[in-house]
This record gives sequence, C-alpha cells and structure tokens, in this order.
Amino acid sequence: MPWSIHVGTIAGTAVRIHVTFLLFLAWIGFAQYRLGGPAAAADSVLFIALLFLCVLLHEFGHVLAARRYGVRTPHITLFPIGGVASLERIPEKPGEELVVAVAGPAVNVVIALVLVIILGATVDLTDMARLEDPRVSLLARLAGANIILVLFNMIPAFPMDGGRVLRAILAMRVGFSRATQLAATIGQGFAFLLGFAGLFLNPLLIFIAIFVYLAASSEAEHVAFRDVTRGLPVGEAMITQFEVLGPQSSLDDAVETMIRTSQKEFPVVDGGGHLRGILTRDALVMALRNHGAASPVIEVMNAEVPTIHYRQPLEAAFRKLNEAKAPALGVLDGNDRLVGLLTAENIGEMMLVRSVQPEWRFGHRNPRA
Repeated sequence: MPWSIHVGTIAGTAVRIHVTFLLFLAWIGFAQYRLGGPAAAADSVLFIALLFLCVLLHEFGHVLAARRYGVRTPHITLFPIGGVASLERIPEKPGEELVVAVAGPAVNVVIALVLVIILGATVDLTDMARLEDPRVSLLARLAGANIILVLFNMIPAFPMDGGRVLRAILAMRVGFSRATQLAATIGQGFAFLLGFAGLFLNPLLIFIAIFVYLAASSEAEHVAFRDVTRGLPVGEAMITQFEVLGPQSSLDDAVETMIRTSQKEFPVVDGGGHLRGILTRDALVMALRNHGAASPVIEVMNAEVPTIHYRQPLEAAFRKLNEAKAPALGVLDGNDRLVGLLTAENIGEMMLVRSVQPEWRFGHRNPRA
C-alpha cells in the first residue's frame, strides 16, 4: 500500500506502518506536551504505542486462524484507526470465516484478562475507563482499551470483525454472496451512524465511518466480481485487438500509434512475440518531455510487467493485477508469447455488462495452446 513503511516480517507476514500513523503519534505527543509537558507527552506516546502493539497482536490472531485453513496473509498494515490484515482470500465456508473473525477480538480478551490478573486487587473499572488520564495506571488504561477494542470490533458493521461474524452467520442460511450484500448494506448503515456521531462526539469517528463505508462497498464489489468470474479463464476476458511496439520503435512511433488507436497501454514485443515491457500513455507523454521523440521506447517502458497464462482463472489474474499495481497484465500462451492484455478497465466493462445482463455468457476464445 502507498505511504507504508515496512518494519519487519513475522512468521512470513510483513508488518507495515502507514505514514499517517506516525503523524498521528507525533500529533498526540505534541498535543500532550503542550498540555502537560514532557512527562505527559512520553506517557501518551507510550500508551498509544502499546495499544497498537495490542492491535498488531489482534491482527496476528486473524493471521494464525486463517493459516489454519490454508489462507496466507502477505502483510499487515497499521493505520491511526487500527490494523488491516490483508488475507490472501476469505474462507468461503461460514464456519471457517467465523473462527477467523473472532480470533482477533479473542486475543484482546486474553490481553485484558492477563492485565487484570497482573493488577490484582488494585484493579478499578472506573480507572480502566479513564484512558486519557495520565494519573491512572498505564496497565489499567491498557486493559480498558483492550476491552473497548473488543466491543468496538464486534459491532456488526462489515467489514469489521462483528460484520464478518454477521456475514458468516447469514451465509449459513442465504449463501455467501447474498450474505455479503446484506452485511455490506448493514455496515454502510452503521457508517452513516458513526459519521453522524462523529459530528458531535469525536471527529475520529468520521474517518472510521468513511473507512467502513468504502471497505464495505469494496468487499461487496469483490464478491460480486468473484461470482461473475467463477470458472472463467483469463482467455475469456482478455483484450485481443491491440497494437504493439517493437524494441527498436521510437517514441515518435509510439505517438503515431497512440493517435490512431484508443489504447492507453502499448506492449513492447520482440520478434519472437515475447513481451519485453509496456509503455503507458502517461509514461509516453512524460518521456517525450524529458527525452525527445527520437528516443527508443525500450529505454522508457515499464519492464516489470506481470504476466499470466491464458488458461489461468480470471480471479487469480485480477488479484495479481491489483497486487502488482500494474497498468496491465500480459497474457501468454503455452510458448510464452503475448496473446492478450488484461486491464482494470476491460474487467470493469465486463462487470458493467453483467450488472445489466446477469445471465450474459462471454464467448469462448481459444488462443494458441
């Protein structure tokens, strides 16, 4: 994810901190410094750092539970509003998703119980609720924060943990796709309530509401796409009518190709039909400004282009395209020759067609094996 800093890898999962989290930490420290001096600033920064350590452990609860069902988690990213574990996929079996969803809050329950046991007779529920009071024991505030994390995460607002629990329960009755639509709609409703509450209580709730709304919409769209593409190979959706450039082509040649076509991505292909790279329209314009029209395209193209075989599942191609953040995916035949392109735009066109004609079936195309 852009603006994320890699801080380490734990058990095969990369841990990242978003820049906004560091800014949030600095803002907390500065605000408390103005109110109570260096001691208050240090206490607040330490509390937030320990709280997000608990958030990280919460996310690893999801990671370890998902790994039990063969689901990998490439990375975890910490934001000011919490953590996000990017699971490779969501288990489709409702029981499995239920276990993965509750595993995170369960970690916070354990942390809170351990802290309460450590505090022993000194524990006070009133103190645990005073999270911003530096006079209260750090451990008491941390125990209270973990309890709040459990309660907040279990709100049935998809895609929060409570929303995923709700989807798992609904999926046992109405199926995964319908359950996702229902849970996403409920999540968006909660997002509006959170945003409204944020106007009067805490502005941070507004940012959480925006995140919940957008994430719920994204999850619903992803599941809808998966339903549309289930069993569909890449060859059924790829672009087959496109112009190519050769390694010896100049930027002037690329300009002529751009003008006489509607393409935005121009594959650079050698004499054997093998993909060498892709030149995008934006990169072409920038290269013209910096290098001149006579420069060869091979010097300015993007050579790191992800590729996939045309018989691979379309869903796998879409995931690969998103992970690589590439302008296009090169589709290859059995001899590693370029036979098509896959872009976010033509996938979007497929979704547009299916949104108005749900029963539409795309024609079968058979590139070279």
